[in-house]
Amino acid sequence: MQPEIKVLVEKKLVGIKITMSLASNKTFELWRSFMPNKKNILNCLSNQLFSIQVYNSAFNFNTFSVDAEFEKWAVVEVEDFSNVPNNMETFILGTGLYAVFYYKGLSTDTKIFEYIHATWLPNSIYLLDQRPHFEIMDERYKNGDPNSEEEIWIPIKPKNNT
Repeated sequence: MQPEIKVLVEKKLVGIKITMSLASNKTFELWRSFMPNKKNILNCLSNQLFSIQVYNSAFNFNTFSVDAEFEKWAVVEVEDFSNVPNNMETFILGTGLYAVFYYKGLSTDTKIFEYIHATWLPNSIYLLDQRPHFEIMDERYKNGDPNSEEEIWIPIKPKNNT
């Protein structure tokens, strides 16, 4: 599976976040809290949902630990930050280079991430960049369905730009 290399243009996002690890996965709790309140975000640009992971600089994908904590966000893109609901926060996803994988399958299947980090990335002309990772889900995403589709965006930089 080869990704499409894209430059992401800055996006303004609104939603909620939670600190978690894979051992203490709170993804379901995050989305269960976000989805009923999504209707309160009045200036959405689309129906796309963004699931963002923000890893701190100490997070190491090479010596991966299921106990390592990170921030996970459930957000939507907005025109501006003029109408942020009280129980939500803003997030700016900055411009940058990404490898975009078009994934079809269960969101609980981690084989795609194993492939990206253990096979594709080491054999590519890119390195992982220290920026947010995220998935975009639209009408093709169907939670719990093996025919579900989503986009997986991995932040990258050329190996010669270290």
